[in-house]
Amino acid sequence: MTSPSSDFDLGFSERAFSAAGAAFLSAIIVNPLDVAKTRLQAQAAGVPYQNLYSACRFETNSMVSDSRCFPSCYRSLLGEPTCASNSSYKGTLDVFHKVIRQEGFARLWRGTNASLALAVPTVGIYMPCYDVFRNYMEEYSSKNAPSMTPYVPLVAGSVSRSLACITCYPVELARTRMQAFKDAQRGTKLPGVWKTLAGVVDADTGTKKLCSSFRSFRFLWTGLGAQLSRDVPFSAVCWATLEPVRRRLLGMSGNETTPIVVLGANFTAGFVAGCLAGASTCPLDVAKTRRQIEKDRVRALTMTTRQTLVEIWRDGGMKGLFTGVGPRVGRAGPSVGIVVSFYEVVKYALQNSRHRPRDKDGVVPKSE
Repeated sequence: MTSPSSDFDLGFSERAFSAAGAAFLSAIIVNPLDVAKTRLQAQAAGVPYQNLYSACRFETNSMVSDSRCFPSCYRSLLGEPTCASNSSYKGTLDVFHKVIRQEGFARLWRGTNASLALAVPTVGIYMPCYDVFRNYMEEYSSKNAPSMTPYVPLVAGSVSRSLACITCYPVELARTRMQAFKDAQRGTKLPGVWKTLAGVVDADTGTKKLCSSFRSFRFLWTGLGAQLSRDVPFSAVCWATLEPVRRRLLGMSGNETTPIVVLGANFTAGFVAGCLAGASTCPLDVAKTRRQIEKDRVRALTMTTRQTLVEIWRDGGMKGLFTGVGPRVGRAGPSVGIVVSFYEVVKYALQNSRHRPRDKDGVVPKSE
């Protein structure tokens, strides 16, 4: 693989195209793990999955539940509607099992449209900006401050992630809410991205304190501080780990830079870096989810990330801070590996095609 400084000739649009393709592929593959992680964290925050069916209605003289109820609802011996208490989630596999049984297999991809709407522009901004920042910062530090060169990936990753996060945050808010909340009526069409965001803006607009349109639209950025508190350290840890691992793996291959070498080195480095970054920032991810699903609008505006973390510690201790760490790590490792490797392979292909020898008419001659 070429050194970072040698890919300056790739334009921003080519980098963005590579990143968008990587984001599209990753979002589809890892979405079920994202759903599991969000459901576990939302349950710990108080979303009553175990009581979701308590509103089921029954005919007076019938032992069969209303068509809107799942099979877990039934009439008790006292004649009152009762729902099975095992509707609460006990782990990642339990989320998969109950979502499939109660809501249908397709619900594991709940929020995929939001994930794609988020991932493509976010990664399309994030990865190219990281390349540009890293290249220029490495060139500058090598000439003026060589001792700062090892910290370039950390700074470049943090700055580029912050830019991408702020730009695309409302869609992230919609995705979390779409994955956290579910409808008791199986088979119905659930709200999409725009309807979810409209609900965030329009909720409780009758209160005098929160009636202004500015306040309403401000809720589209509810929890942005928590998101940045999670994503900036994630990017810092991820790139600070990924770059040295990737360089070492590529160095082991010598001068051989085939697509397979580029793919393998980048996926391995991305997987390791993603797992480490995902595990280390899990408490901040729990806080981010709790901030984004908060329905009390006054509390949502006044709560800080620090207060949220203290509240999580008080309610659940260390276990509460690392709720959903399994699916988070299981998602982060493959996701980073897929995004980075796909991105670098497409860059490699574009760069090689650009530098292939051509005849005087601009045609690439056929190999003998």
